[in-house]
Amino acid sequence: MSGPVLKVWTPEDPVFWENQGKAIAARNLWISIPSLFLSFAVWMVWSVVVVNLQSIGFKFDADKLFWLAALPGLSGATLRIFYAFMVPIFGGRKWTTISTASLLIPAIGIGFAVRDPNTSYTTMLALAFLCGFGGGNFASSMSNISFFYPKSQKGTALGLNAGLGNLGVSAMQFLVPLVITTGTFSALCGEGQLCVVKGVSSSVWMQNAGFIWVPFILASTIAAWFGMNDIADAKASFKEQSIIFQRKHNWIMCWLYLGTFGSFIGYSAGLPLLIKSQFPAMNPTQYAFLGPLVGALCRPLGGWVADKLGGARVTFWNFMVMAGAVFGVLHFLPHDGSPGNFWGFLAMFILMFITTGIGNGSTFRMIPVIFLTERQRAAAQTPQAQAQATTDAAKEAAAVLGFSSAFAAYGAFFIPKAFGTSLSLTGGPQAALFGFLAFYLSCIALTWFCYSRKNSGMPC
Repeated sequence: MSGPVLKVWTPEDPVFWENQGKAIAARNLWISIPSLFLSFAVWMVWSVVVVNLQSIGFKFDADKLFWLAALPGLSGATLRIFYAFMVPIFGGRKWTTISTASLLIPAIGIGFAVRDPNTSYTTMLALAFLCGFGGGNFASSMSNISFFYPKSQKGTALGLNAGLGNLGVSAMQFLVPLVITTGTFSALCGEGQLCVVKGVSSSVWMQNAGFIWVPFILASTIAAWFGMNDIADAKASFKEQSIIFQRKHNWIMCWLYLGTFGSFIGYSAGLPLLIKSQFPAMNPTQYAFLGPLVGALCRPLGGWVADKLGGARVTFWNFMVMAGAVFGVLHFLPHDGSPGNFWGFLAMFILMFITTGIGNGSTFRMIPVIFLTERQRAAAQTPQAQAQATTDAAKEAAAVLGFSSAFAAYGAFFIPKAFGTSLSLTGGPQAALFGFLAFYLSCIALTWFCYSRKNSGMPC
């Protein structure tokens, strides 16, 4: 069992798990979490950076700023499609090291680019695109951790990896506005810029928004290389993994995960703008981090509860609450001459984020169970055939975890865009919210029919 490559890995064997597997799995998980945390921070950092660019001298109009904020969502979602298949090809240890180190490119690039208001828009777009490396990392990270844990603990492990990793969004939205106001790192990162807001001048150090992550990325890269493992049995080519595109449950779970994670990352990107447009007297930056914070913290809870009660049951009722929260948001928005109620609106959105977190955990618990059940049913009832079915199921489930996360990540673009389109066409966000409500109702119907009803055929 020594060395970076695990020649034997049988987490479903209770004796092996207690004597050797548990400690190795835990080490890989707790190295994976900070790497994923940093990935989310770098992925979403433009949502804060763009707010300040005009005030420090950049001549970008609102449309250009929108694309800088939106492009990481598009590139991150697209990169996830490829990252979903990388772990069985390269190995979890090697790919985590490579993908974590790649975050240095946009982090350092942003640090230098924002110091000069004459930096071209093309350069800024390229850096925004490269921040998609952080979004892509989620697919490979979840795929990797799924190999390490037995079926009974996958929900909790994946929930911890994703939930604590998702905290990178909230931590970034809280931390970056603080570090750009201090010259503590000016000896290393350069002098500040003059920031003018409503005629009031102050100094900011925008480069800190990128440079602050560099030492942590370096530490996580080193930890991944020396502390993580590759699993020999988890090797598979893209051709072998591509079988998931023929599995109907892959596409169903992509749809359901779009409803949970797509909502989490989309609302994270869109809520500040929505607050600013509907409640202009409120400062969005004081509240923007709260939603991603509670959503991320609830993800491990969703995985743990799903391990206890069943993923389908938790997912079904979670979507019911999510749909109810949309009605709450609609009720508290300004309408028909009413100024609305900000605190009720915020409470409903926090409830929405709670449900996205719980649903993220429960859906990702469903996927390994579905594919293990399906492969074991299809295999002959011999020890050798069942063992092979378990190995094949782990590879398929890992690929589906990654691919579904890619599919869902497009919510980072489409939800803010839906709010913007609704505001421009109708003057309010209600049309977008009714669209989201219809989508959640489809998720409720799919979950019930395919997984949670009594005779669904695929209990999970």
